[in-house]
Amino acid sequence: MFDTENLPKHIAIIMDGNRRWARAKGRPASFGHKEGAKTLEKIVRYANKIGIEYVTVYAFSTENWKRAEEEVKALMFLFQNYLTDYAKRADSDNIKLQFIGDKTALSPAIQKSMKECIEKTKNNTGTTFNIAINYGGREEIVNAVKNIAAKVKVEKLNIEEIDEKVIENNLYTKNQPDPDLLIRTSGEMRLSNFLPWQLVYTEFLFVDKNWPDFTEEDLDFAILEYQKRTRKFGAN
Repeated sequence: MFDTENLPKHIAIIMDGNRRWARAKGRPASFGHKEGAKTLEKIVRYANKIGIEYVTVYAFSTENWKRAEEEVKALMFLFQNYLTDYAKRADSDNIKLQFIGDKTALSPAIQKSMKECIEKTKNNTGTTFNIAINYGGREEIVNAVKNIAAKVKVEKLNIEEIDEKVIENNLYTKNQPDPDLLIRTSGEMRLSNFLPWQLVYTEFLFVDKNWPDFTEEDLDFAILEYQKRTRKFGAN
């Protein structure tokens, strides 16, 4: 069992492998995404139970719009249903739901459901659960630079004042700690434009298992692996 006194404060997850999991079973991609959503629900509840303060998951990237139209529609339908269902029982989980990414490209109905979930969970004191939806890491940094430049332009900020903290305060994850641990499932070993600023000193764990098969025991194992590592943050 892992050391409960040395838990990662923030875990980021790239939930990869839904489509190949479904394909291996002769089912459509939408089936894999649906089962992946069930896994997500289970893992976030478990993270809340064991005391993880922040969980950030990569649900839909800015690049995912390039997928087949049918799959994108199925993903958006699933996301809408997930939010509608979550809003009904948000108070019972004590999980605080937030979203990172460009919400403007999403449908008005999805944006409305997102606002409802944020409002209903804003006073919850358990895990802060960030869903990265229409998220792109480079786009996040570009937007931060634009926001900072706009403040310089109207003389609300001097160029000499720009430091890491100023940039962090203009990211989607403002006021949140950087992830301590990143988990990516399906055996792939890349970040795929996920949290490039925030992950600079994060511990990475790549799991050779598709996301729908990921279990609470796998999260336990990931935490144990994290606790075996020595985090030096550039020091000797």
